[in-house]
Amino acid sequence: MTHAYDPAIALRFRGFLPVVIDVETAGFDAGRDALLEIAAITLRVDAAGHLALAETAHAHIEPFPGANLDPRALAFTGIDPFHPFRMAVPEKKGLDSVFATVRRAVKASACRRAILVGHNAGFDLAFLNAAVARAGVKRNPFHPFSTLDTVSLAALSYGHTVLARAVQLAGLAWDEREAHSALYDAERTAQLFCTIVNRWQDCCPDRPWQAPLDDREVVD
Repeated sequence: MTHAYDPAIALRFRGFLPVVIDVETAGFDAGRDALLEIAAITLRVDAAGHLALAETAHAHIEPFPGANLDPRALAFTGIDPFHPFRMAVPEKKGLDSVFATVRRAVKASACRRAILVGHNAGFDLAFLNAAVARAGVKRNPFHPFSTLDTVSLAALSYGHTVLARAVQLAGLAWDEREAHSALYDAERTAQLFCTIVNRWQDCCPDRPWQAPLDDREVVD
């Protein structure tokens, strides 16, 4: 489903569109271990002025040639990298597909580029950047190093950093049977992020982000 994007979100995040990313991998080393799955969820401002989930993009990824496949990581995620029903695609094809959705959302939101939102966002960004470099993707819509991390936001808001527990403390549903799927974890991370931002916005009488963007511009 395609949603209308309100350019007001560009003011809220300094010209960046928050896009929630979750990856499933065959280990912890972004340079050696395979990227196996990626999900992206774009965000929008709804009629009430709150953040809401918009579009979803998702791909199962073939291990790149020579990739390391840690058996412990595969046992944890339950992913069989070579199962035919995964309908996996090469890294470049998967990234191009996901990035096309993100770029459309960035443009429709009048933003300059996307910023990755993730739970332990540095992990997701490292695997994303490594795959982009390997595949020779030319148009990466994401900021190369800045992120918005729901680990920090959840620690501040709920006193917990584990995704499952933070989601539950936020009053959201969590199904352990669905966990460790990139799409499921991305959806729950997106819901958590929106809940925290919206609650903060509702209790904040002064909203400095509503000032003209040029007045708040800071060079990275």
